[in-house]
Amino acid sequence: MNDPLRRAVPPVALVLLAAAGTFALTMGARQSMGLFLGNLNTATGLGLASISLAFAFGQLWWGLTQPFAGMVADRIGAGRVLVVGVLLVALGTFLIPFMTTTLGLVIAIGVLAAGGAGMAGPSVLMAATTRLIPAEKRGMATGIVNAGGSFGQFLFAPIAGAISTAAGWAAALQSLAVLTLLALPAAWVLRGNSMQAAAAIGAAPAKKVGTREAVSRALADRSFRLLCAGFFVCGFHVAFIATHLPGVVAACGLPATVGAWSIGVIGLFNIIGSFAMGWAVGRWRMKSLLSLVYAARAVAVLVFVLSPKTEAVMLMFAAVIGLTYLSTVPPTAGLVAKFFGPQHMATLFGIVMLSHQLGGFLGAWLGGKAFDWTGSYDWMWYADILLAVAAALVHLPIREQELPPRAVAAA
Repeated sequence: MNDPLRRAVPPVALVLLAAAGTFALTMGARQSMGLFLGNLNTATGLGLASISLAFAFGQLWWGLTQPFAGMVADRIGAGRVLVVGVLLVALGTFLIPFMTTTLGLVIAIGVLAAGGAGMAGPSVLMAATTRLIPAEKRGMATGIVNAGGSFGQFLFAPIAGAISTAAGWAAALQSLAVLTLLALPAAWVLRGNSMQAAAAIGAAPAKKVGTREAVSRALADRSFRLLCAGFFVCGFHVAFIATHLPGVVAACGLPATVGAWSIGVIGLFNIIGSFAMGWAVGRWRMKSLLSLVYAARAVAVLVFVLSPKTEAVMLMFAAVIGLTYLSTVPPTAGLVAKFFGPQHMATLFGIVMLSHQLGGFLGAWLGGKAFDWTGSYDWMWYADILLAVAAALVHLPIREQELPPRAVAAA
């Protein structure tokens, strides 16, 4: 009876290509926007703090959309959610050069582009991948999908820099908008909701649990709350670096091309980090891996702060940060799936991503405020170090073993 459903499941390679490709295109467009911070400031005259507010709101909105996008995807399927998300990313990115006020930038960057990227973001993509792939392959699969986002960042940053040099920053942004539309065919591959996907791969029927009950159970669990706290710190780091690293490069008196290449190097080395983490989550405790990643970030930032700011140092720092940049995603998603199963994966991982983006809002916004107040980014680096140490410690009390059956919405 399940044979037709089994035949309807896309091959694993196609699922991974669709999910990783979508993440590459949406993340590549979003993570490259920090390259245009100076251009937007020059063109609009709004000031770094005002423009940083638009980027910060984008970080927050990207997180806020993910739990709701996850709920919709769990009910009606990921395909429709992804189509709307990709179209919004393209529209928002295309409109950015036309915006001359803070409100306009908030709408284009913060509402349209970031909201669309949230709908076509990790919560929906990771959940779709988890549902369509057997459990024994999920660790590496999430690493591959995560590496897709890194590859997009590595690819888009130099492309954006080259187009900006040749045709102007506005043409570069609009070119990125058109490129994101290449993700639309992936929606067909990843279509289907949690129940359909579970049946298609032959999983045992899950006990029907409502979304509200699943969310309540997750929020009541201490390990889930600690996981959210750690991911908050990850969001702070990622958003600050993605938004302000080009500004750090400029403040150090280095050429603007170093900023573009630094963003690209982060993406390149994050591919390595994501693959390595995808391999590691099947062999070591995921909470221990997360603690190790955050501790490595603290050491990397401390060494960077104490080092002379040369081009070589900047690129080496980008490479080290890249290894840890988004390698937190596979073990974090893996812990959510391990605790609660795939039935409400998009919703629950969306909540974790919301915590990530609350940190992202502060990282992007406070980066601009700190520079306006002090004329440097030093205090942000100090905050990065302290938060990374705190995140390394907060993961240690997490209980990684599976929860009792009464507390699990298992599939």
